[in-house]
Amino acid sequence: MDAPSSSTLLPLDRIRAITRELVTRMSKDLMIGFFFAKVDLERLAELEHQHAARLLGHDVVYEGRPLEAAHFPRRIFGGQFDRRVVLLREVLARHAVPDAVRDHWLAHTESQRDRVVEPSAPDCG
Repeated sequence: MDAPSSSTLLPLDRIRAITRELVTRMSKDLMIGFFFAKVDLERLAELEHQHAARLLGHDVVYEGRPLEAAHFPRRIFGGQFDRRVVLLREVLARHAVPDAVRDHWLAHTESQRDRVVEPSAPDCG
């Protein structure tokens, strides 16, 4: 999936603000916050930033583990994944992210569903 054009490229500081807010909101969320109870939120925010920055076309190295390895210990249901998408959509709207960037980011997130959601987990949606 190609990144949006350079004319819509978000500056790194904006991406950092968005990913920090997303991590904060996820960690405090009633439906998915428990996943983050023992997680280093600063490290997670940095990894989210790296991942998003690469996705959006910046030359940033992602230092995290592959997605499947990072999420393997957690049994994530479809509804929980959907909740993360809702939070991301809300944060992107709050930060007035351009439509092309928002759509690209959300489409990429959705494309990762099968790599994160437990195949035998019931769909809560």
